[in-house]
Amino acid sequence: MLSDLSSELIDEGRKQFQWAKRNMPALSLAKSYVTKSGGKDTLSGIRLGVCLHISKETAVLIDAFQSLGMNIDLVAANPLSTKDSIAAYLSSIGVNVHGRGFGSEEEYLSAIESLARSSPQMIIDDGGELHVAYSRVDSRSCFGGTDETTSGTTRLRSLEKEGRLRYPVIAVNEARTKHFFDNKYGTGQSSLDGLVRATGLLVAGKVVVVSGYGWVGKGVAERARGMGARVIVTEVDPIAALEAHLDGYKVGKMKEVVSDGDIFLTCTGQTDVLSKEHFKKMRNGAILGNCGHFDKEINVRDLKKVSHSQRNVNRNITEYTISRKSIFLLCEGRVVNLVAADGHPPEVMQLSFANQLLAIHYLARHREELKKEHAKVVPFPQEIDEQVAKFALSSFNLRIDELNIRQKRYATSFIR
Repeated sequence: MLSDLSSELIDEGRKQFQWAKRNMPALSLAKSYVTKSGGKDTLSGIRLGVCLHISKETAVLIDAFQSLGMNIDLVAANPLSTKDSIAAYLSSIGVNVHGRGFGSEEEYLSAIESLARSSPQMIIDDGGELHVAYSRVDSRSCFGGTDETTSGTTRLRSLEKEGRLRYPVIAVNEARTKHFFDNKYGTGQSSLDGLVRATGLLVAGKVVVVSGYGWVGKGVAERARGMGARVIVTEVDPIAALEAHLDGYKVGKMKEVVSDGDIFLTCTGQTDVLSKEHFKKMRNGAILGNCGHFDKEINVRDLKKVSHSQRNVNRNITEYTISRKSIFLLCEGRVVNLVAADGHPPEVMQLSFANQLLAIHYLARHREELKKEHAKVVPFPQEIDEQVAKFALSSFNLRIDELNIRQKRYATSFIR
């Protein structure tokens, strides 16, 4: 639990929460939908362990769960992404918040382990850290959970394969309303926002190398090009590489394009995307930023080994000197959009968090029947995806056509 909660910090957090809530009407619609579906009776009293970025948007989700009667324990999904004003505000309204912004790696991991040992009944995660930590403790309290990211879903499938997953987990990242809006539009805008806030430099005219052309990479590449950058894409997936080519980007191997880049943005969820061999070939002044989840994409250990000096030149910029050139690492290799900026816009996060809310309600409502199945990663229910899309359309004041009876028959008929 946070101490030293000043009234000024709490008030600042409350204002940020109110601004986000104003711009997240789809989440309010989802909460009303859950309430009408008996959500208070289903969820009231359940202890929910949450491992998410502690942002103003997360505060709106936590508020929704609290209003449905759930007891919340919250821990940061990244040691550098916590907004202390939001943490202070949430603590002031009865949320048990573990950790603080800009805590150490050890504090961050210790807080996650502590929450895992405290016997949560359900878990919401962003990257799988809390799910993995729970798999190491003796508790059998948890009966269901969700995860927000590609990286987390990958880790959960590994736990399932190893027989270490103890409860069903819905892969929220696989919702179309999540990976399309959140990954592409949310990360695309917020990553460039973080880059500009951290450096204050002009993007137009620079060569930006985007590694990975999944939903995140597509969004980042599109926004960089929109700001006037010349974008190069690197990929390991031949289909994704072909798509990047047909979308008009130059495509190449990292080792062949590394000497051309001014800015490198990693979007893969992989490890060692940029390592020793690449750092040595980079031009003087190259800027490195990570838009994936974990701080593994840029091998910071390698960067330290090949450099003979390093210094902080700004809050979120570290200069590494290699021979006579300088390479600048943003945010210690952690996600640039959450460390240097404010993360995804609330209009985007309303969809991801509406998915989270409905997924948790779904798991609680089907608790007994899910007990009969083996612990596994559950595909995201299509009906939830479509319902969230309808909430989003309503929040944007958009209306769409519907098939009439004749068209529905035609769509399901073999006769043409």
